[in-house]
Amino acid sequence: MSILLTALKKLPDSPGVYFFKKGKNILYIGKATSLKDRVRSYFASDLLKTRSMLIADMVTLATTIDFQKTDSVLEALILEAELIKKHQPHYNSKEKDDKSFLFVVITDEDFPQILTIRKRDLEDMKVRQTIAPKYEFGPFSNGASLREALKIVRKIFPYRDEKCKISGNKNKTSKACFNYQIGLCPGTCVGAISKKEYARTIRNIVIFFQGKKRELVKKLKKEMSMFAKEMKFEQAGTTKRQIFALEHIRDVSLIKHDTGTEDDSRGQTESFFAFRIEAYDVAHMQGSDMTGVMVVIEDGVVKKSDYRMFKIRRKGINDVASLREIVERRLKHVEWHMPDMVVTDGGLPQYNVARELFPQSVAVVGVVKNDKHRPDRLLGNVKLAKTHQKAILLANSEAHRFTLKYHRKLRSGSMFGRS
Repeated sequence: MSILLTALKKLPDSPGVYFFKKGKNILYIGKATSLKDRVRSYFASDLLKTRSMLIADMVTLATTIDFQKTDSVLEALILEAELIKKHQPHYNSKEKDDKSFLFVVITDEDFPQILTIRKRDLEDMKVRQTIAPKYEFGPFSNGASLREALKIVRKIFPYRDEKCKISGNKNKTSKACFNYQIGLCPGTCVGAISKKEYARTIRNIVIFFQGKKRELVKKLKKEMSMFAKEMKFEQAGTTKRQIFALEHIRDVSLIKHDTGTEDDSRGQTESFFAFRIEAYDVAHMQGSDMTGVMVVIEDGVVKKSDYRMFKIRRKGINDVASLREIVERRLKHVEWHMPDMVVTDGGLPQYNVARELFPQSVAVVGVVKNDKHRPDRLLGNVKLAKTHQKAILLANSEAHRFTLKYHRKLRSGSMFGRS
């Protein structure tokens, strides 16, 4: 026991995977938001109340504790499953009925689906013949954590699931699934992505679920350079954003599942899954002092720390061309989080600029005003616009207010000889 207590002092306050061992034999593998806090909990006086008799027995038998740090809780979750599958520790499979454990399955077809299947179903030959699994990752004992993990992965690498139906008729286009409309499906349902491009996405997901994030980032950097040399700037930009997302994984929701609290001891306060709306507006005084702004609404709440102001560089009165300049400048900032939705002020020309420049995964909504400059109707995805109507109108109102404030400031500076 003294050796175990000594090992506790070496544990870091960071995410990772821990191993209880008897000699070289691995008894149990677990994941943690904080390795230090989680492993210490096994030595609390109320262990029998908080854990099973089986786990208490495991701690008694253990002679050493080892660990492996990860950059995020998401990676710890995936690494834990990969290592449990590889080593099959006795106390992991016996802690509870492992038939209920979940697996992530990638199907064997032209446009593979990514599904979650319980072990007992995966062992059913009829089910296996139906889903035709090519890759299997697991087991995952916590269904809620796995669902949150897949949300993060899908934000980085949009993929097809069972809700995305592909027509068997080559001459008939399938109906776009809802996930395509909100940027979580790459458009396999409507032919928006080729078999080769989608295979690249699946390969990236496979590498990530194998616990090889660093290898994946290295691979993506090579691809980004290749795209740039071939002047495929849209693909290079998409790959760059994927690299940034992998290197800055935000997994607050997973931390909540892991700790059961709303607070993150490592200081992260933003949720990766907040629905982000960016709204744009342009203002000028007879063509002079043209300005533009970007405002941000996340989950219906203004996020002023992400507001941005743009002094238009082009000359002349052209709101549409000015909006194009703003969006082009905004998209150069790959370090800014990509929105789920963009809101433009004006008619079809403004809407078309945003639709042309932003990736298809980003929804675009245009707010058309009446003669009294009040919202009259919305352009774009009607269903999605209706769902987020309150936030859309708030974003549009904020953009108008903020651009007028910025414009007045510039005009005031111009009057006194400042630029």
